[in-house]
Amino acid sequence: MNSLPKLIDDMGEVPELSRQDLTHFRPIKEVMSPEFMAMLHQHSEQQRKTRGKQKMPTKQMVTLRLSPEVIAAFKADGKGWQTRINEVLLRHVQQS
Repeated sequence: MNSLPKLIDDMGEVPELSRQDLTHFRPIKEVMSPEFMAMLHQHSEQQRKTRGKQKMPTKQMVTLRLSPEVIAAFKADGKGWQTRINEVLLRHVQQS
């Protein structure tokens, strides 16, 4: 017979953890592999380095229809393809 408590009650609800439940908790470093911990640390460092949401957006969001060839050409150069499209359009406007 399984002595573990049910995770979901008869009403489909997850019961609150009791103080006794919390005594069974262990630090993540004790239960996960060093490889997983290294990956987790690397991911959290990467998240800290990325910019957050702008306080006051400097650009406007628009919906724009472009030909598949244009999109494919810009996406072929990798990340930042939308920024590159903006730069091309901005140069064109400045030259006009």
